[in-house]
Amino acid sequence: MSIDTVAPPAPPSPSSSSSTTPMPNKRARTRSSWRPSLPLLLVLGFLILIPAGFVLLGAFSVNIPRPGSISLDFTLGNFAVLADPAIRGAASNSLLIAVLSAVLAVLIGGSVAFLTARTDIPMRPLVYLIGLTPMFLPSYVGALAWSILGSPGAGLLNIASRDIGLGIEMNVYSIPGIVLIMAMFYAPYAFLLIHASMSMMNPDFEDAAVVHGSSTWRMIRQVTIPLALPAILGSTLLIFVLVFENFPVAQVLASPGGIDTVPTFIYRMMNSYPSRGNEAAALAVLMVAVVLFATWLQRRALSKRSYTTVSGKGVKARRIRLGAMRWPAFVLALGYLMLAVILPLIALAVIAVRRAQYTGSLSELFAPGALGLESFHAVLGSASFWKIAGNSIVVALAAAAVGTVIAFLVGYVVYRTSARGRGLIESVAMLPLAVPAIVLGMGLLWTWLMMPVKLYGTLWVLVIAFIAVQMPQGVRSIAAAIQSTDRDLEDAAVLLGARRHRAISFVTVPLMRVAISSSFLMLLMLSMRELTVPLFLYTNDTKILSIAIFDQFENGGALQQAAALSLVYCVIVFILSYLPRRFGKSIAE
Repeated sequence: MSIDTVAPPAPPSPSSSSSTTPMPNKRARTRSSWRPSLPLLLVLGFLILIPAGFVLLGAFSVNIPRPGSISLDFTLGNFAVLADPAIRGAASNSLLIAVLSAVLAVLIGGSVAFLTARTDIPMRPLVYLIGLTPMFLPSYVGALAWSILGSPGAGLLNIASRDIGLGIEMNVYSIPGIVLIMAMFYAPYAFLLIHASMSMMNPDFEDAAVVHGSSTWRMIRQVTIPLALPAILGSTLLIFVLVFENFPVAQVLASPGGIDTVPTFIYRMMNSYPSRGNEAAALAVLMVAVVLFATWLQRRALSKRSYTTVSGKGVKARRIRLGAMRWPAFVLALGYLMLAVILPLIALAVIAVRRAQYTGSLSELFAPGALGLESFHAVLGSASFWKIAGNSIVVALAAAAVGTVIAFLVGYVVYRTSARGRGLIESVAMLPLAVPAIVLGMGLLWTWLMMPVKLYGTLWVLVIAFIAVQMPQGVRSIAAAIQSTDRDLEDAAVLLGARRHRAISFVTVPLMRVAISSSFLMLLMLSMRELTVPLFLYTNDTKILSIAIFDQFENGGALQQAAALSLVYCVIVFILSYLPRRFGKSIAE
């Protein structure tokens, strides 16, 4: 019997292996070309750069951009408005309010973050929720509620103070009142950033300080807080920018007190007759310069030393025992919730159900027939309400859907390809962070008045505006998910013969479904809350809920219906803020 010897197969030669299906490289990047990035650059330029460019053009030209007429007669005369004492006063007020509000907001949010992340405070999950809850109440609705609570003479808190004989008069139409209210509603931003930093902090440095005899509070002051400095400075800058550019709260609280800010001054210039658009654009350029300068200061402050505390080994932040201060700290957290959320909602509810136009004493509210639900019936039974609510929902859904798609494409091209211009794409997408919303609103107005496609006066112009303004939030959310998602399965699908777009659709997108759905719902909620940009773009046929509330409070005469509409609006926003966690959880399961 013969035995056949089977020779082992010869190893493939380099040439033969290269002729077979190529292995994707580590990042499976597409070839370095402009093909993936150029369409995105065109879309982002259309959404963001053109409106910003119109503002810049308006600042340096003799006439504002008009349909069929773009002035190329350049001048620096528009910047002479900066010498106006009223403008200098508005700029000083804006800077003062922004600085004080940022400091107080970081103090409030950082304190709640520290209590939640680093101490044994009772009911820690509830305190964490307290730190976040004010974020879900739109700041201008909170400002409107506080105008009901703390207006001089007629404010509910002032009426209560007179009823019990305290004689304390509150005036929210003042710089201290504006700073307090701004700080309360922007403190959650500081809470989120500082809580994340303190939760991940390596305890080795703190342990070393304690071993060498440092007391707990000295260790916090000299070790913990300095290590959290990037988060503290980052949140301070973010809140400074948000407060500095905030128009609705300033219009509700500052204008009645005769306090001008830069955003309210720009708004008045744009709505004056004749319009002072060129001077408003020059003032807008000043706002952008202030924001960029603040960003540069933050980077300079953080570039001088390293703040790395998270290493490759697992860490668990140490818990500091508060001792006798556990319950007082918890009561202080509840006090913040009371001032930021509960009292404003109570004020809106009282005004909505109060039948009398004015109240001299809170005891009048308990008289027979003093309360009723007529304002809710008037709001919910109005055909205009359902049209406005429908506009809000359609605009928010469309902006969130298209914004999520564009954000995914931007994130994928920037972080998963070697396409040329990736850095430029990211820079343009993040530009709205440095351009105040009221500035971008001006640019969008001029852009869509000039465009040959007449979208001004339709819901589509609001959709486009919301996509542009919220692009940074969508890109950051999607980019974080792309960076944390392993792409081996996508590469395996390509290796087995699938085209890249098919691998993305059937592998990458399903893997990221929770992050994508959460990003969509985040953009949906932001679109429902947006007020500043649509102020320049809405018409009677395209009014949305935020505009309707602002108009009713601004024009007066319908305070009870405005309060009822605000409460209905808050219910919608709270539902939308709850959906991301619930919907994301159900998808994950």
